[in-house]
Amino acid sequence: MQHIIQIAGISDRQEAEMLVACGVDWLGFPLRLAVHQEDLREAEAAYIIKSLPPPHEGVLITYLRKAEEITALCHSLGTRKVQLHGDITRDQLRLVKTLDPGLFVIKSLVVRGNNHAELETAVRLSSPYVDAFITDTYDPETGAYGATGKTHDWGVSRRLIQISPRPVILAGGLRPENVARAIREVQPAAVDAHTGVEGADGRKDLRCVQAFVAQARTAFADPA
Repeated sequence: MQHIIQIAGISDRQEAEMLVACGVDWLGFPLRLAVHQEDLREAEAAYIIKSLPPPHEGVLITYLRKAEEITALCHSLGTRKVQLHGDITRDQLRLVKTLDPGLFVIKSLVVRGNNHAELETAVRLSSPYVDAFITDTYDPETGAYGATGKTHDWGVSRRLIQISPRPVILAGGLRPENVARAIREVQPAAVDAHTGVEGADGRKDLRCVQAFVAQARTAFADPA
């Protein structure tokens, strides 16, 4: 897993087709959320995910904490990748892999204040049961653990990448104007954007997505 671009928060099939045409690798579908409102119904998400042309893939983004619910929803949607933002225990992570060994599990590492030691511990303890991590930003005003539009201390993400045996995706306030600098400073395996490529109407903006993808591809190709 290298040089992946993910865009999260898909509103409908038209938006998904636009992202694919722009060269986005993975499309993220936030469902069963604790804070944010869902962008579309699960049935529509399943239809879009199953219609994505390879190598593009759909990723379930959820706050679910129970392994049975997580694997059942992945099966219903037809996705083989899941991004877990809930406060899931190691036992439940282990059970996810027991129930569905081939499921690609991404665990969030949410930067909030000075919690780098806690995140380093999470990397060490969770690594045997996940395939990748994603660093994101906590918003104390809303309680959201992602899709905040806010950046965090990239030094924390850089440190987590250095110690993690799994690839790390960088998220949190990324947009066309800062994604290249973020890639060069942090050296992530992938980047993720949500609100940073949206227009005033809350939908993904074609020019923003094109610029984001172009900047990210350039930085991945020349990370110096």
